[in-house]
Amino acid sequence: MDDEAMFVRTQSLPQTPQRPMTVRVHTPIGSAVVLWGGNPQEADGQHLVEWTVDEDMHWGQNTRPASSAEAELRQEGDSVIMRGLLRLTEDGAAYLQMSHWPLLFDLASPIPSSMDESWVDISVGSESVALHPYRT
Repeated sequence: MDDEAMFVRTQSLPQTPQRPMTVRVHTPIGSAVVLWGGNPQEADGQHLVEWTVDEDMHWGQNTRPASSAEAELRQEGDSVIMRGLLRLTEDGAAYLQMSHWPLLFDLASPIPSSMDESWVDISVGSESVALHPYRT
């Protein structure tokens, strides 16, 4: 199994024709409403998925030190809150290690090097987070 894939349960939500398909994803560390990047007829069920986030990390704006050292996924209004261990890369990106899967982010602003390997919360819009069925 790929380190970037995660086994989750999804349930489709009522859809409107003008909006992309959304699902409620249930993971071992929490649940949230996100976009579904797979076949709409397969939205309900158990899936091995990969995550994408189309929003950059903005230190002090959407990314802050976490209040606890425990991975978490939760919904707050129209935002998805992800808590994980921050890892800075040598090429100027970062990833958030959430439980057993990493989420890669581009940086919109520099992150203090002292925050490398620290627990952080990142808040992004629900429509910036998508699940894609993992294909082997």
